[in-house]
Amino acid sequence: MRSIWNGAISFGLVSIPIKLVNATESRSVSFRQIHIEDGGRVRYKKVCELDGEEVPQAEIGKAYEDADGTMIPITEEDLAALPLPTAKTIEIVAFVPAGDIDPLQMDAAYYLSANGVPAAKPYTLLREALKRSDKVAVAKYALRGRERLGMLRVVDDVIAMHGLLWPDEIRAPEGVAPENPVSVRDAELDLADALMATLGEVDMSTLHDDYRTAVEEMIAAKAEGGEGVAPPATGEEPGGGQVIDLMAALENSVRAAKEARGEQGEGKGKGEAEVTQLKSRARTPKTTDAKKSTSKTAAKKTAAPARKSTAKTATKKSTAKSTTTKSTATKKTAAKKTTAKKATPRKRTA
Repeated sequence: MRSIWNGAISFGLVSIPIKLVNATESRSVSFRQIHIEDGGRVRYKKVCELDGEEVPQAEIGKAYEDADGTMIPITEEDLAALPLPTAKTIEIVAFVPAGDIDPLQMDAAYYLSANGVPAAKPYTLLREALKRSDKVAVAKYALRGRERLGMLRVVDDVIAMHGLLWPDEIRAPEGVAPENPVSVRDAELDLADALMATLGEVDMSTLHDDYRTAVEEMIAAKAEGGEGVAPPATGEEPGGGQVIDLMAALENSVRAAKEARGEQGEGKGKGEAEVTQLKSRARTPKTTDAKKSTSKTAAKKTAAPARKSTAKTATKKSTAKSTTTKSTATKKTAAKKTTAKKATPRKRTA
């Protein structure tokens, strides 16, 4: 692979000569602009605004546009004279756990190749030190006229470097989250967990760009004089501003994921997600409710007289008891009076 930058890694007092090689490449299909009427190529021309003449690349320089529109020319000599210690050096400034690096900072990726036989020993030393520490190196380097931040880590037996955005280049997510508070039920979370478990893991090497493949097939068909490829059947787009049943959507997603993995109709294996069918929420027709209400009312009416008759019977019994008690008490009192009269001696008259 062709190197795009030569320099050295500064590791304390250790200097490791390296070559910088692109670790990624763009596979996207690029298009040209044409004149629709005759198919002629439309090109961009760099024209001077003052004289209207096209300017060749050799006569094009750099300038900084001030707030009032004034152009301040900047030459390559001006940039070269700036004190930039990382101009030819990847300077390691710290070693941190990989989790401390925010993925939002990730930028372009490069491979660092040892430049020459003498570089093999210190290169291997740094690689093995990174492996054993289970950390990544944070470094500064200069590329394409500006100083950048980078992260060094080990990929197989190679040191790779990811360009990082500076912390002040990451925008705060203000106003991005939903404004209105939303509550999520445990049942919905359970189904989301089931969907995640059903989808499982994936071998990243098996993923590919389906859109790029479709574009290439369409171009090949047109090149052979065809009409391209048939458009796919248009279905209703998800969402569409309609209110969806989240629980039903999650259940259908779990079912579809199982079918895609060939698990439909098979017994549940270890760690396999289980989908719980929701109970029907359909209400009983109103006529049935009316009948239930009528029967309940009739039952209440039937029960009411029974209670009343029971109460009357209890009252009668209570009254009878009290009458009997009074009668008995009266008889006892009369008997006592009679006995007292008999016991009292009568006085004789002389």
